[in-house]
Amino acid sequence: MKRTTSLTALAVIGAATLAAPPAAHAEVGVGVFVGQPTGLDIKVDLARRSALDIVIGWQDFDDGRDGYAHVTYLVGLGAARGRSVFVPFRVGVGAVVYDDGSGGFGDEVNVGVRAPVEVGLRFRRTPLEIYGELALKLTLLDDGDDDDPIDADGGVGLRVYF
Repeated sequence: MKRTTSLTALAVIGAATLAAPPAAHAEVGVGVFVGQPTGLDIKVDLARRSALDIVIGWQDFDDGRDGYAHVTYLVGLGAARGRSVFVPFRVGVGAVVYDDGSGGFGDEVNVGVRAPVEVGLRFRRTPLEIYGELALKLTLLDDGDDDDPIDADGGVGLRVYF
């Protein structure tokens, strides 16, 4: 039953990324996010001010590297502009699936929603972005009934754009 829930959740995340139409000149950013969670980060532009952000990795390193994945729809609120950088401000909403057991997926699969606030530092001459994110996470399905229903996640990331 738990494996079925894990596979279903991952299938929903995959379908959401495939169903999104690409922007006319879409950029794809690939990088790493460090904090809670920690993992591989992929950001795909959908339109001028919207994107999908996907992180696959670990919830945190304190609990035996429990599996984690989220897909978030981000909307750009605006950006401060400088000569060599611009600073985008983004908010979003998305789905999160994480395991809170002994590591990996399968022990205790939890499902929830997340609402991040993100501030980036995007360089004009190089295809790099450094960003910070703080997200409110609401757990809707807690297999073990042992997590806080409302939690905060956050960290810093680095993306290279193609």
